[in-house]
Amino acid sequence: MDIGQLLQLGAKLFAQSGPNTGNLNLDDITSALAGLLGGNADGSGIDLSGILESLNGAGLMDLAQSWLGDGANAGFSVEQLGQVFGQDKLSGFAQQLGLDQAEADNGLTQAIPAIIDNASSGGNLLELAGGAQGLMGMVGKLFGKS
Repeated sequence: MDIGQLLQLGAKLFAQSGPNTGNLNLDDITSALAGLLGGNADGSGIDLSGILESLNGAGLMDLAQSWLGDGANAGFSVEQLGQVFGQDKLSGFAQQLGLDQAEADNGLTQAIPAIIDNASSGGNLLELAGGAQGLMGMVGKLFGKS
């Protein structure tokens, strides 16, 4: 799955997350997700390893590992969401979609783990990280060995 497909998957899950999200345009959600994740509207520029570094920096590496593995995904709370992305980015995301903050946050707690989980299934995270060397660099950064 490429990053565009991952964003579309996240957008679909987000759209199903609340009573006011189902009426949103999937392209608008995809664009807002891409922006939140640090990329352009088409998904270019998104750095999933950077997101993993943010999770690690927030002390949430166990959570990230559950998403990267093939087992069940651990839940992602609104508080943890704020630790990773910061309130300014989350507010901008909600405003971009015309949602109240609580509804936007709820949808993101479902979409973000799914995006990371599906990026890692079948070795796709390896491709997104730039091959084995890129993944090794990412792992080294996560464990302080850059």
